[in-house]
Amino acid sequence: MDQFKVQTIDLQKAQNQTRHKTDGLSSSTLVLRRGQAFTVTINYDGRPFDPLKEKMIFQIVLGPLSVEVPVSRFGQPSLTQWSAFLERRVPNPTGPRALSVSLTSPASASIGVYTLQLRVEARLSVKTHSLGQITLLCNPWCQTDSVFLQAEDLRNEYVRSDIGLLFKGSPRNVVSRPWSFDQFEKGILDICMKLLQLSPQYQADMRTDLKNRSDPVYIGRVISAIVNSNDDKGVLMGNWSGDYSGGINPSQWSGSADILRKWSETQFRPVKYGQCWVFAAVMCTVMRALGIPTRVITNFNSAHDTDGNMVIEEYYNEMGEKLSISNDSIWNFHVWVESWMKRPDLGQGYDGWQVLDATPQERSAGIFRCGPAAVKAIYEQKVDAQYDVPFVYAAVNADVRTIIIKDRKILSTSTDTKRVGALISTKRPGSMLMQDVTSEYKSEKDESTVRALSTDVRRGEGATGRVASKGIAVSLQLLKAPVVGENISFNVIITNNAAAPKLLKKHVNAQNKEYNRNPTGTFWEAHDDVKIGPNETLTIKHEISFKDYMLKEVEEDSLVNLAVVIEDVKSQERVLATEEFNIRSPALTVQIQNEYVVINTQQVATVTFTNPFSTAVSGELTVACSGLLEQKVQTRITIQPRETMRMPISFTPRMAGSKMLYASLVLTNPPTVLHGFKSIDVQAA
Repeated sequence: MDQFKVQTIDLQKAQNQTRHKTDGLSSSTLVLRRGQAFTVTINYDGRPFDPLKEKMIFQIVLGPLSVEVPVSRFGQPSLTQWSAFLERRVPNPTGPRALSVSLTSPASASIGVYTLQLRVEARLSVKTHSLGQITLLCNPWCQTDSVFLQAEDLRNEYVRSDIGLLFKGSPRNVVSRPWSFDQFEKGILDICMKLLQLSPQYQADMRTDLKNRSDPVYIGRVISAIVNSNDDKGVLMGNWSGDYSGGINPSQWSGSADILRKWSETQFRPVKYGQCWVFAAVMCTVMRALGIPTRVITNFNSAHDTDGNMVIEEYYNEMGEKLSISNDSIWNFHVWVESWMKRPDLGQGYDGWQVLDATPQERSAGIFRCGPAAVKAIYEQKVDAQYDVPFVYAAVNADVRTIIIKDRKILSTSTDTKRVGALISTKRPGSMLMQDVTSEYKSEKDESTVRALSTDVRRGEGATGRVASKGIAVSLQLLKAPVVGENISFNVIITNNAAAPKLLKKHVNAQNKEYNRNPTGTFWEAHDDVKIGPNETLTIKHEISFKDYMLKEVEEDSLVNLAVVIEDVKSQERVLATEEFNIRSPALTVQIQNEYVVINTQQVATVTFTNPFSTAVSGELTVACSGLLEQKVQTRITIQPRETMRMPISFTPRMAGSKMLYASLVLTNPPTVLHGFKSIDVQAA
């Protein structure tokens, strides 16, 4: 009989990717998950394969690393190395002559783009056949993978879902911001793999980097550095200046694909511009694409403690104006990601969610990156657990010392132990609601507990920023959540705890601010004298008109620092109350004609917006959805005062599952960005 001759080799892309739950990921290669078998079909001529007469050896190559895997007739896949076995098959006398081989990678294999070859060694000949490339990812479905996640609904949410909500604003006025992670979009997985190759670690020592890529702790640390461009050819350039000329205002991004494609198409030049939620959302895309379960986290009132003393100092003058004289700051919100992985480097008890932060705030071992910091280590104040636990601990736990000064002299101080880390949140799995995860980071503070981390010695300098220790107490009360285009209404509530009347001076001050730093100049103020009777409480209402706070730059949500200083004329005692809040943009409404949406069937959605402003508004409307619309729909619109815009959008879903149709409207006057979204459950045919 003839010799055994390999004709063609079929990598069974559709079948393997369905089994490996990588279907939908777009790549020029076969995409697989480690620790799981995949099938290769070998079509041949001549007699059947005879292991006594020839050997089949797969060569699996990753850069300078390679492994040879001989095909065996029987056996079990190894947990620690590649293996290949003949699959039993019922012969088909009429069909093509074929045999199937089951190949398995170890669950600890390095992730990357591998080249596969098959060598057939007979007594008198050696023939090599190229099979092409495979992209190997982490496998949260495999119990022996260090990213294994037990629950199927969580694996679907944190690896397979491409829709997200990012939370912004302030703890009492949370804004849900739709984001499309886009990991299934054309070419995105290949760009994510390229990102690993451009890391400084790979460039410096390819062999060591590729070996280390078996470990999600290492991968997370590499990705958190290369999503920002501060030390390398990273993806995004940060910009918090308010001047976004030469790039895109961070508020106008709505998905990761535009950013990653732009980076790839410009020969890996940094994309302009990002802020914290953009860095986090892009990192979430990359980690989910690599198979590492990841979610986006918002920490409201996030402390940036530059000197490590666990105290953020804020300074006000006697007129209630906040001063920019501290290096420390409190970000109204800060956004990072958590990724799920084992932490054998930390010993028992620290597996699970790990904080990773791609926003370039501080250097970690000389590079702008942060984490992975085990959430359990943050909760337990285990500051020696690598990486960067003290920095993240301070972000959620620092105290705020508020100091009123005049002519460089301190007039009064107060300490607030509750403001920082007031709310830590993420998207709830399987829904478009918020999940509060504050209790995973911190327990209720016990003031009698001495903190190991803090070098601060408290001197009992008054209670919080709202209440005085002596005769006068003051607080601020917003009457309703502020919305762009409406007046801001608030009360100043003053209580005289003394048995004698008092003459007071009241100074109210409002300043615009960026979310990540101290405010700029005052845009509104009110100063007057107040007489208050013994044990009396006064409520004084104020209104700030829209024309007073209207922004110059396009913002999604403008932020205001409101402060009141009450001065007792006789005793010179001063008390301060502050409130930082966001002014929401009006929302777009997205509705669909038929709630029952079926794959490959045309549907119609309608985007609706009623202009609440007293003048006509114009801007660009964008509607997009990964898996629903092939191309973004973009159109320029003008809407008259009180007029309602209704924009119909036709779409044909090409993927089943949970999808999100989202719309944004960038207005130029007033300069603001409006968002709306509709989650859609696409049924299989």
